[in-house]
Amino acid sequence: MSNTTPRSRPSSPKKPSASKPKGLTPADYLKKILNAKVYDVAHESELTLAKTLSARLGNQVLLKREDQQAVFSFKLRGAYNKMAHLSAAQLKKGVICASAGNHAQGVALGAKTLGSKAIIVMPITTPEVKVSAVKALGGDVVLHGESYSDAYEHALLLEKKKGLTFVHPFDDPDVIAGQGTIAMEILRQCPGPLDAIFVAIGGGGLISGVANYFKAVRPEVRVIGVQMNDSNAMMQSVAAGHRVNLSDVGLFSDGTAVKLVGQETFRVSRHLVDEYMTVDTDEVCAAIKDIFIDTRSIVEPAGALAVAAIKKYTARHKSKGQTFAAILCGANMNFDRLRFVAERAEVGEHREALFAVTIPEARGSFKQFCELLGALPSFGASASPRQITEFNYRMNDSALAHVFVGMTTTKALESKQITRHLNQHGFKSLDLTHDELAKEHIRHMVGGASSVAKDERLLRFIFPERPGALMKFLSTMQPNWNISLFHYRNQGADYGRILVGLQVPKADDKQFKTFLKVLGYPCIEETLNPVYQLFLKK
Repeated sequence: MSNTTPRSRPSSPKKPSASKPKGLTPADYLKKILNAKVYDVAHESELTLAKTLSARLGNQVLLKREDQQAVFSFKLRGAYNKMAHLSAAQLKKGVICASAGNHAQGVALGAKTLGSKAIIVMPITTPEVKVSAVKALGGDVVLHGESYSDAYEHALLLEKKKGLTFVHPFDDPDVIAGQGTIAMEILRQCPGPLDAIFVAIGGGGLISGVANYFKAVRPEVRVIGVQMNDSNAMMQSVAAGHRVNLSDVGLFSDGTAVKLVGQETFRVSRHLVDEYMTVDTDEVCAAIKDIFIDTRSIVEPAGALAVAAIKKYTARHKSKGQTFAAILCGANMNFDRLRFVAERAEVGEHREALFAVTIPEARGSFKQFCELLGALPSFGASASPRQITEFNYRMNDSALAHVFVGMTTTKALESKQITRHLNQHGFKSLDLTHDELAKEHIRHMVGGASSVAKDERLLRFIFPERPGALMKFLSTMQPNWNISLFHYRNQGADYGRILVGLQVPKADDKQFKTFLKVLGYPCIEETLNPVYQLFLKK
């Protein structure tokens, strides 16, 4: 790494150096990792080069594919190592854990392999797909409480009542050692230069195992912990010098949504982790897409944290020609999240910006605005033409129109330049690119019934996704017709689906039919659709 790279930043707390860490040392953990029993259930996962991402960043990015394990997560390593070190008597009585995710499956698989009984306490809010996955592995599921904390407390009661052994998801030396085998494999698979390894942090078991092994064997490699900006319990704890119990955590990256890190994981991390970083939801969504492009696999949000951090790190430090490793720690992605991920990935990659723009409610102003968008400069970022990715508008006022617009960008902060440019040309604009309310809700709620859209006809068009398609539509229609509604969202296909409201007097029926014929775009009229009549027409 460059000697100019700061060891710590305000967002990356320093490790205390005055006191020597008490408890197990890296040498002790090295011995435990080398003797860990994980390969009855786990396999040595691949360390693959992310070719596309590496070329784009100008650095070599290596992906440790823990998403390819039997339960699609690294968690089975630590869980099995803990159980494999139990006595025959303990295994006969059985084990118990509290988990709503990957740890539950790891414990269930480990117990099945060792011939032991496993009770898995899960919150009653756990999705059925996860409950079914644990049952399929032989786990005895007990649903209790509304949250993980409720499930955890109930598991501790059952542990004492039934004489079971509790398998902690992260705060246990044997669990930590099991996760540390990932670091052992990485160094075996990558004997050459390695500048830094990026590791997602929830409770801290994974990074504790990784940091112990690296600092014992290759101390020059920087160990960088990554957390969500709304779930950064470890980062806050290290900064405060004691464990911080968060009152609330974000749930997008549910695999790392931990309010309180472990005692042992905190002790290890504060002394051995070189740097901490946070990433946000958009950056994680973009990283999920990057991983898919290089591997054709879809990881869960927690599994993409490390890649998101590498991208942020290389941009911050302007790194070139270095080698970074990222642990893809899980791939238990709920299918219904994919739409959200796809929607937010472009913003996270700085490929899309969102705006609210006010334009005069006058004939020709919409066309003028679209012409201005087509002529927007690239601000030196790219020679490719700028494209509209989203357009939401509903006529509701006779003087002013408020439109929600998305357009392609190629770099961070370009949205601010676009906003200034639009304002300079008379179109009052507001940058919504980083506005959560706008991105999650308002973009889907623009519109409603209109009392001023007289003689409105509603049409569903299929436009070819190519430059000039919208301008052909605007140039072909009669200048005395007014657009009263427009909804479009780029879906990455060859054709775009567009909903348009046009104010066309009854006397212009013949000209309207001619317009549709000359335009030549596939079209279905929806003016009599009851959904339109109910929600959009007054």
